[in-house]
Amino acid sequence: MNQLNKWKFTGENGEFELKHPDKSNYLYFPLANEAGMMSAITPRMHGDIKTDQNTFAMRPVSLEDLHNTKSARNFWVSTDQGEVWSATGNSAVQFSQKFTEDNSEEVKLKAGPLWHKITRENSNLNLKSEVLNFVPTNTDIVELMEIKLTNTGSRSTTLTPTAAVPIYGRSADNLRDHRHVTSLLNRIETIDHGVMVKPTLSFDERGHTVNNVSYGVVGATGSGEKPEGFFPIVEDFIGKGGNLEWPETIVDNKDNYLKAGESIDGYEAIGALRFADITLEPGEEVSYIIVIAIDESGGNFAELADKYCNQKSFVYYLDKNKEFWKEKLDTVQVQTGDSEFNNWMKWVTLQPILRRIYGCSFLPSHDYGRGGRGWRDLWQDCLALLLMEPEPVRELLYNNFSGVRIDGSNATIIGSEPGEFKADRNNIRRVWMDHGAWPFLTTKLYIDQSGDLEFLLRDQTYFDAGSNLLDKENNIYQGSIIEHFLVQHLTHFFGVGENNNFLLKNGDWNDGLDMAPEKGESVAFTALYGSNLLELADLFKSLKEKKAIDNIELARELLTLLDTINADVDYDSTEYKNQLLGEYHNRCQDGISGQKIKVSINNLISDLETKGHWIREHLNQNEWLENNAGHNWYNGYYDNDGQRLEGDHSEGTRMTLTGQVFPIMAGIPEDQQIEKIINSVDHYLKDESVGGYRLNTDFNEIKTNLGRLFGFAYGHKENGAMFSHMAVMYSNALYKQGFASAGHEVIDSIYQHCQDFETSRIYPGIPEYINQRGQGMYHYLTGSASWLLLTMVTEVFGVRGELGDLVLDPKLVPSQFDETGRAKIGTIFADKFLNICYINKDKLTAKDYKIKEVKLNDSPIVHEIKDGYAVISREIIEQLDNDSNNQIQVVLN
Repeated sequence: MNQLNKWKFTGENGEFELKHPDKSNYLYFPLANEAGMMSAITPRMHGDIKTDQNTFAMRPVSLEDLHNTKSARNFWVSTDQGEVWSATGNSAVQFSQKFTEDNSEEVKLKAGPLWHKITRENSNLNLKSEVLNFVPTNTDIVELMEIKLTNTGSRSTTLTPTAAVPIYGRSADNLRDHRHVTSLLNRIETIDHGVMVKPTLSFDERGHTVNNVSYGVVGATGSGEKPEGFFPIVEDFIGKGGNLEWPETIVDNKDNYLKAGESIDGYEAIGALRFADITLEPGEEVSYIIVIAIDESGGNFAELADKYCNQKSFVYYLDKNKEFWKEKLDTVQVQTGDSEFNNWMKWVTLQPILRRIYGCSFLPSHDYGRGGRGWRDLWQDCLALLLMEPEPVRELLYNNFSGVRIDGSNATIIGSEPGEFKADRNNIRRVWMDHGAWPFLTTKLYIDQSGDLEFLLRDQTYFDAGSNLLDKENNIYQGSIIEHFLVQHLTHFFGVGENNNFLLKNGDWNDGLDMAPEKGESVAFTALYGSNLLELADLFKSLKEKKAIDNIELARELLTLLDTINADVDYDSTEYKNQLLGEYHNRCQDGISGQKIKVSINNLISDLETKGHWIREHLNQNEWLENNAGHNWYNGYYDNDGQRLEGDHSEGTRMTLTGQVFPIMAGIPEDQQIEKIINSVDHYLKDESVGGYRLNTDFNEIKTNLGRLFGFAYGHKENGAMFSHMAVMYSNALYKQGFASAGHEVIDSIYQHCQDFETSRIYPGIPEYINQRGQGMYHYLTGSASWLLLTMVTEVFGVRGELGDLVLDPKLVPSQFDETGRAKIGTIFADKFLNICYINKDKLTAKDYKIKEVKLNDSPIVHEIKDGYAVISREIIEQLDNDSNNQIQVVLN
């Protein structure tokens, strides 16, 4: 058996190749467009094609389905010598040969954003196939597939070609529920170029409704010649005792196909298209174009065939595809001294776009159920969009605030349209305590990038039982974005457990901590909320200074929680806090009054600062620990018995990475404390075999008083895996506090591990986590990509906003500069594309260099040096031309 190889980049836009990708059973690749077409494809053309949970053209697959052929896009060839060959590698003979010494096939993958080509060469048959798949970047819901066959021998050969793509054509719910019954709904037609299926009804637990969606497979030769006939029924195609890996129709080279114009009802369908025999001379090639389509308008497959089923059209739309994704990814261009890393970042940059298209589902390893994204996904994905596609984000953010409830929680099911929220899944109300923290982080980034302080003053509705919150007069109630922030943060500030940290409720960022709803506490997110309170106070100071605003209108009920304004406070008393929260909830329970009162912005600032500073002091006094080995770090949690989670234990030292990330990110510890945390994390959580930093130590216990994650095998998912999301946030926190070398080590460890294909077994990009065997899991659809992109742009390269002005604050380490001492980034700011070059000829460390000189298009630029970084007025950037030639040069010395 051939050894696995490392993938290698072959261009500057993320294109890569890999030998023998078929030796890894769990590889898959996304093919999609912005119109909603979502495909997954493997080296042997397995995978599925869909637009949502209820509209699958090919059979839905999960990770464990990828190593069978029930959902393979296949293309069969019968030779004049009686040989049968699958040009996509999906015959029983080829599969068995994979494990023998006489394997006669060489397989290579070439891929790029977002196209996928497999070359398969068979030395016994003297045949080579090139199978290229992509989804065009227009509004058509189609996947295109070109099969190119070449005679690599020294004599002519005659081939009988047959495309074969099973058509599932229904909801994923029907995979087991009513699978046969729903096949009775199928109305199958053979048309000029292929096979069309239009079920009469949608038949599932939503009810029985008339169906308007058609599914089809159409094709032609590269020169546009139609198929000769069709085998549209699965059981007829595979024959008696056959299967999709060895169908009787192909093995016996049967010609009892149907012509166009036939109808068959009530069976499982397959788009099996028989083409005319072709004789290839030595070196000669022939191509076939196959279109797999979903048509929600009823079945315009003749138009699709005319549009796509020839090689000229295929090449045209492939070129358009490459241009489209290049333009998308060029909005962030990272150029360090490592060209491999630069290309790898192209795929990281693509991942937030993929998650916007696919949600958290709809790729084989994402078993999050029925599609969509969660609340925190919604906000964290916007972090990347603010850097890549900033123009539509303002309204997107605004719409998202309508999902906030007046009690400080939020809707948990995100609809497909902006600002669309639905009731809690299965009517089970769950509250994740971290949800209130993310909207502020994302909005703060938006305001810093844009300078749009007025956004804080916009009124927005609240969510309530699937609709808008009403006041006691049954009028739709609206409050400012400021008010939404206060509701989210103040309700948590007063909702504390026995140890005076914010209640964990049904979990925080770590969904696996879901079994401590009564007494569980999240110290980690108490820290983040505390930081948010202080930064919110700073925003109010800016509002007062820049917009001359002295008062803010707020819901009367909210004054209960702004307690420092009218009363003495006792934040060390948990009883005091819980009593005030109870009073607030009682006042809001039957609908709020709708009355608003003006609050002095100075009083508001003072209240938030008092609360934020109390949190900082509380955590340093009560949650900073030292174990018997002399290591220091923060305790991150309390379990449902109110017991501290971390530190020394009879089953071994207990530590979580999350418990360190958010205090550091929030600026709770001093520099000496951060150094001690880094040492402790390196000692207890660093493990190069899994790509860096584990999420937690092995607790050696199923802690049913804290969360289901402890039931997972250690080293998998939330229980001790290298969870990219939290590891990248750890890096971000370290960079934010000036620990560039340690922050770089975290990102570099993930990157180096992902590059090691023999271990990671994933294509370029960052996975959600790395399991105990070092394999990347849940690839592509992960919030860690947004955080990595954010960290690279705003922390590593230090290109970010400060109330709309441009900040240049690099924290690049010496290895990130090229041989001439340069590191570059291209990014959008103030709607201008900027090419920023940092020059560090002496390869100094981030702690040693300062900004010496800043030039714009070779001329000195007016800037301010503030706390070691450069600030350039937004007005200067806005006056630049709208092209990509705006060069900013920064000399470091």
